[in-house]
Amino acid sequence: MNYTDFKVADDIKLKLYKSMLKPRMIEEKMLILLRQGKISKWFSGIGQEAISVGVTTALSSDEYILPMHRNLGVFTAREIPLCRLFAQWQGKASGFTQGRDRSFHFGTQDYKIVGMISHLGPQLGVADGIALAHKLKYEKNVTAVFTGEGATSEGDFHEALNVASVWNLPVLFCVENNGYGLSTPTNEQFKCEHIADKGVGYGMESHIIDGNNILEVYYKVSELVRDMRINPRPILLEFKTFRMRGHEEASGTKYVPQELLDVWAEKDPLENFTQYLISERLLTENSIATYKEEIQVEIDENLKLALEEEAIIPDQSKELSEVYQNFDLVKIEPGNSVNNIRLVDAISEGLRQSMQKFDNLVIMGQDVAEYGGVFKITEGFVNEFGKERVRNTPICESAIVSAAMGLSINGMKAVMEMQFADFASSGFNPIVNYLAKSYYRWGEKADVVIRMPCGGGVSAGPFHSQTNEAWFTKTPGLKVVYPAFPYDAKGLLTTAIEDPNPVLFFEHKGLYRSLYQDVPADYYTLPLGKASLLKQGDQITIVTYGAGVHWALETLEKNTDIRADLLDLRSLQPLDTIAIYESVQRTGKLIILQEDSLFGGIASDISAMVMENCFQYLDGPIKRVGSLETPIPFNTKLEEQYLSKSRFESELKELIAY
Repeated sequence: MNYTDFKVADDIKLKLYKSMLKPRMIEEKMLILLRQGKISKWFSGIGQEAISVGVTTALSSDEYILPMHRNLGVFTAREIPLCRLFAQWQGKASGFTQGRDRSFHFGTQDYKIVGMISHLGPQLGVADGIALAHKLKYEKNVTAVFTGEGATSEGDFHEALNVASVWNLPVLFCVENNGYGLSTPTNEQFKCEHIADKGVGYGMESHIIDGNNILEVYYKVSELVRDMRINPRPILLEFKTFRMRGHEEASGTKYVPQELLDVWAEKDPLENFTQYLISERLLTENSIATYKEEIQVEIDENLKLALEEEAIIPDQSKELSEVYQNFDLVKIEPGNSVNNIRLVDAISEGLRQSMQKFDNLVIMGQDVAEYGGVFKITEGFVNEFGKERVRNTPICESAIVSAAMGLSINGMKAVMEMQFADFASSGFNPIVNYLAKSYYRWGEKADVVIRMPCGGGVSAGPFHSQTNEAWFTKTPGLKVVYPAFPYDAKGLLTTAIEDPNPVLFFEHKGLYRSLYQDVPADYYTLPLGKASLLKQGDQITIVTYGAGVHWALETLEKNTDIRADLLDLRSLQPLDTIAIYESVQRTGKLIILQEDSLFGGIASDISAMVMENCFQYLDGPIKRVGSLETPIPFNTKLEEQYLSKSRFESELKELIAY
């Protein structure tokens, strides 16, 4: 292994040696604890320490790193207290996830490390967002993100590289090509000779580095990041290395030819570097023994602390209270000046005034800049706020959701326009697995609003008409808002942007330009989770939201003899259960109207909750009215048949007559 080509100071060489020795010794200890049943799982990075240590040492301590399972050297090189690492792996309260997640599925702002999730790909887009925030704040920082050769087949990899290249983001994409994605060899994963070749298609600089040569890793990465800070751009690095143990310990290495293991064993980065340092007279047997003794004492002392820590005693109230970051809304009352505007105008106004209030707020989405978005909600925003803050994106929903998360991690706010709510399926994974779970897992907020133009009645067919809120109300950690009026839309949107938790903000396309309302001209907020009682009556309770509110109003205007409480939910998560229960207790009957198809929708949950909590007040069965159990059709007559609006009046009258 050639070390002489890389001019590195002797003190740095010793630092790199000790930084590789520590994770190797920790791993050897963890493998013993695994066999003893004191940790539940282990993903070994033995033989790959040079990559983690070399990259981390080349970066500044204030530059973010997004590591993977086999990057223990990132955590130790950043000098995270070992007692906390050990507690994390044992599921103890002092671990970074308080027992809520395992192994390296965590992050820490104190050490500028952002942990992975098992879906691997989204963290690449998160790195884009972190780097974008640095760029917008004129900070000359590089962001490094790790992935393995297997994950380069995921769509998120390609989306993230494309976004980083288009936006000239200073992201170091570090691919550890270790031969196998679990048991699948690289020749069954991709056809190109080198992963670095994939950078060409994105106009991206790329390099191949010997991942087992610590001096090559440190020297080349140091040179690159120095230049990236001055000339921001993404770079793809392929580190050639090998995984000497199984994907995780339980999987073993039986699928790997022994001769291949023997070849790579001779390339062990720690052993070879040790021999080189001895030959350079920078190490002796005595100094090696001293270093090992120091590290062993550190391991033993910190492991003792972790082992002696009491096991977690489950506290249900604590768990439930830490799904969302606490948010105490400072309610801003509307002024006296009002304008009679449409829903689409109210949303645009709320966005514009939020952009004026928060100079760290960024809007992203397809065609949102000069074009103003397909619904013209951000028209004129570029002239006022510039293209840095109002950003057109490539068509890559997953990477942009992830980038929004990265912006939040790095101290900014993000509003992403999902061009149509239907397209959220292409960004579903980072929404439900990254945005929703980060605060619960390791206390990291997701200060992100995703705008969701949705709904039928406009003959747009199966892919531009869904009202898919139930996909997200099921997921703890997300908030879901669905206004029916311009006044509510503006006030709830400004609150959603102020809220540090992730919010799915549904905007019914059919309501955009079909109704007007007096809306305060100034900035104001409305609390999430508060329903609006639009009509009062003692005969029946109608619970609905979105377009359903207007269908119900039309029905009541047509049938003036019906005395109904009409409750507009406005917010589905959090849900105003108190308002629902109080109304049902007054009227004794409940009908729930939703535009979504019936099965598995929010109406089912409301029905179940009322049955469980208000059964004694009911004078009849609860009715749910939803759309047909089919995709939403294009033809106007078929769409009318599909929508629950066509059946609501008859179902309402039937329940009243019960």
